[in-house]
Amino acid sequence: MARIKTDDGIVTAVGPFSSATPGQAVRLTGSWVVHRSYGRQFKVEQMEIVAPATLKGIERYLGSGLIRGIGPVTAKRIVQHFKMDTLEVIESRPEALLEVPGIGPKRASQIARAAQEHKSIQKVMVFLQSHGVSPTYAVKIYKRYGDDAVAVVSQNPYQLADEIYGIGFKTADKIAREVGVDKDSPYRVDSGIKYWMAKASDDGHCYSEAEDVVGEVAHELDVSEDLVKEGLVRLQRSGDIFREGESSVWLGPFYHSERGVAQRLYELNHGRMWQLESLSQEELDKAQAHTGLSLGAQQRNAIVRAFQCGVMVLTGGPGTGKTTTLKLMIDLFEARGLRVLLAAPTGRAAKRLSEASGRSAKTIHRLLEFEPGEEGWRFARGVSSPLECDVLVVDEMSMVDILLMHNMLKAVKPGTRLVLVGDVDQLPSVGPGNVLRDIIDSGAVETVVLDEVFRQAPGSMIVSNAHRINRGEFPHLRGARDFFFINEEDPEKVAEAVVHTVKSRLPRYLKCSPIHDIQVLSPMRRTVTGVDSLNMMLRDALNPPRQGVSELKYGATLFRRGDKVMQIRNNYERRVFNGDMGLIVRIDPEEGEVVVRYPEAEYDRDVTYLQDELDELVLSYCVSVHKSQGSEYPAVVVPVTTQHYVMLQRNLIYTAVTRAREVVVLVGTKRALAIGIRNASLLKRRTMLAERLRELAGATY
Repeated sequence: MARIKTDDGIVTAVGPFSSATPGQAVRLTGSWVVHRSYGRQFKVEQMEIVAPATLKGIERYLGSGLIRGIGPVTAKRIVQHFKMDTLEVIESRPEALLEVPGIGPKRASQIARAAQEHKSIQKVMVFLQSHGVSPTYAVKIYKRYGDDAVAVVSQNPYQLADEIYGIGFKTADKIAREVGVDKDSPYRVDSGIKYWMAKASDDGHCYSEAEDVVGEVAHELDVSEDLVKEGLVRLQRSGDIFREGESSVWLGPFYHSERGVAQRLYELNHGRMWQLESLSQEELDKAQAHTGLSLGAQQRNAIVRAFQCGVMVLTGGPGTGKTTTLKLMIDLFEARGLRVLLAAPTGRAAKRLSEASGRSAKTIHRLLEFEPGEEGWRFARGVSSPLECDVLVVDEMSMVDILLMHNMLKAVKPGTRLVLVGDVDQLPSVGPGNVLRDIIDSGAVETVVLDEVFRQAPGSMIVSNAHRINRGEFPHLRGARDFFFINEEDPEKVAEAVVHTVKSRLPRYLKCSPIHDIQVLSPMRRTVTGVDSLNMMLRDALNPPRQGVSELKYGATLFRRGDKVMQIRNNYERRVFNGDMGLIVRIDPEEGEVVVRYPEAEYDRDVTYLQDELDELVLSYCVSVHKSQGSEYPAVVVPVTTQHYVMLQRNLIYTAVTRAREVVVLVGTKRALAIGIRNASLLKRRTMLAERLRELAGATY
């Protein structure tokens, strides 16, 4: 929706305005409608940005961020110099821009390139809009295909879904309908199958039931089941999907990864290469005396078993001594002259592991040395170039999905000892698979469970309540100095209480920063107490608009200097990854750039984003509980309402509570909290890793 100034005054226009910014002149095609709540509106079917006809209009047009390199200040200078010839100069005689004070050869060349690119993008935009497609995608399509963009879109729009981030099957299908691709086209059916199966993988599944694929895809695409069966045969021939028996259908990456993980774990566990002598009681006692660490029986058993097994899982909840056990275990491995490498799935988790162990720890991505290859980015470490270590320790294993696990194991050479550490009761990985739980459930890998609580400060309730929640018991709420419950029934008041707690109450209580030290975690994205709504409310409270603070808009999202943001996809080129959180430290409206500082990420540096790359960022004053995995924050605030009913589960609440070091604040109703704690049913993910491991190990169940 936009407010448009016309000769007849201000009118409300509703439609696709993602490419328009304040100050631009536009030509709108559509019809007048009367909205029952908002009255008379202009419903836009097509929008075209037109060149303005006045000096003030030209200045606003150029200063809108339309052409990279020209912001409000530069636009004013150019228009003052060239007057009504400004647009003609930029398009036809860009070298003349050198006459403008402050514009050198490099800047003039950049403006000329950006202007030409904008002109080409406009052609793609006009083509897309003529077929009813939002102009949001024009820039991405042009950047991927250049001058071939219109030809690609016309011939096989489904190619877009495979090759352009942010464009999925539904968008490609809409384009296809508009350009006249037949409903029964093999391109459409094959792309629809891959889309439906990829959607299942987004829910954590590694495979789909063939019967479900045929029925659901036929229904969703409105085609016959025979056409879907034919598509499955085509995709199987091309290697895009695999079948196991008559029932299961796999997308290629998940099929190869799960089989590969099972095989490599089996080989590491049973290879018996570089077998160590058993750990003596004398060695263990000496190490404890040297470090001043005192171990319980479970912890001692874990260290002994690590010396006896090729692969071992160490699991336990907060305060059970995983870190102490791990530190002493590493000391003893190194005392035997073994090379030990430490890794974790995220930069934050790797830093925590490094601090806890006193040794260098890397993210799995960095450990595997990602680098550019012929078909994009790839891992340099693999079968032909394995990791140089005798022991590999991987922490926060509950976060590791099947694809990352496979890539890691390909780089582990035979004879390497593998120690997998994590809390199996936390939420499973965001990506497909349930690796840690499947390995434990297989019974084929040595597993040591730590369940005796050691770390519990006097008067602290975080650890004890986390364990109560994990046992299905209601947390103690009275008398705690670090575990609080704010009772609010109305969702609007819950949201307001969350904001007030973050802005005022907790900063006073902890003497901390509301932006840097407090994290809000919500079970869902939607609803008034969900991630999206709370982010807007928290931003308004913690980083409101003010004079001198720069802003830049992308689509419906406004970014402001000082905003807390999160990267939402792996970007190997920039070396920032899904879940990395940072702070916007600079916005340059002239260049259309946003600079984000990532102090908690592994590389701890500033990263620059162009305006059309901002779909990789979201506000992160509030994040989902899933996105918080592997992180710790001084204070955590969690809305718990019946609005979140479909997501209220014991492991979700447990995961949220265990993210806090100093204070937990739950806001909502005790009824909603009780519902979540009682709901111990895990959403079953379709995986076969446990069965594959049992089969390879020859175990009988």
